[in-house]
Amino acid sequence: MANIRLILEYDGTAYAGWQRQPNGLGIQQVVEESLHQLLGTPVTLISSGRTDAGVHARGMVANFHTERDLPPAAYREGLNGLLPKDIAVQDAMQVRDAFHARYDARGKWYRYCLCRNPVRSPLYARYSWQLRADLDLAAMRQAASALVGRHDFQAFRTAGCAARTTTREIFSVDFAAEGKLLFIDVRGSGFLRNMVRVMVGTLVEIGLGKRPPEDMARLVGDGRGRAGPTAPPQGLCLMEVWY
Repeated sequence: MANIRLILEYDGTAYAGWQRQPNGLGIQQVVEESLHQLLGTPVTLISSGRTDAGVHARGMVANFHTERDLPPAAYREGLNGLLPKDIAVQDAMQVRDAFHARYDARGKWYRYCLCRNPVRSPLYARYSWQLRADLDLAAMRQAASALVGRHDFQAFRTAGCAARTTTREIFSVDFAAEGKLLFIDVRGSGFLRNMVRVMVGTLVEIGLGKRPPEDMARLVGDGRGRAGPTAPPQGLCLMEVWY
């Protein structure tokens, strides 16, 4: 029995999120059906986590067990011949039997893209939150520094989050500007449901002057309070998972 790890890249625009579900098409379902075609037997993927509807990924990690004896390249090339154009396997490799994509993960890197432009940009509409106002980056950076460390992020999760504990560790929050694009890179040990998007929504409110930077420290200080809105999904991308 071989344990195969896949690294997947996808545009999440057309999907109801990663997870297989009864009322929408999940990316997991598409990949599992392609694996079934390739291997001739049903396969269940174990993923490093879940992305919501409209969220993208460059480095989603998933593994599965199979009795077929194929070289790893055959999984990559074979699956890419079966998958739709908005999903692709970037890498496939055989790993130790005990490897688990979710439980062995040590950290994740998410990137959120903001497009700052007075006129809407059709080219970036699928991959960014478009804002037509200036942002105070100094205030946003000040606020973001309060997120780093181990805190109670109760205020930064949305309804339906089933996590047993709301304490998480954020390693870093970095900003990078490229023309009209602003990237917010968040690295951490793990994340609650919509946690990064709520962080970004709160940072944007601070950048727009709708709340002071000090609000962020209060939100993570005791895990209570009212955070900002949940940022739109299309700006978020799972970049990498560490093991």
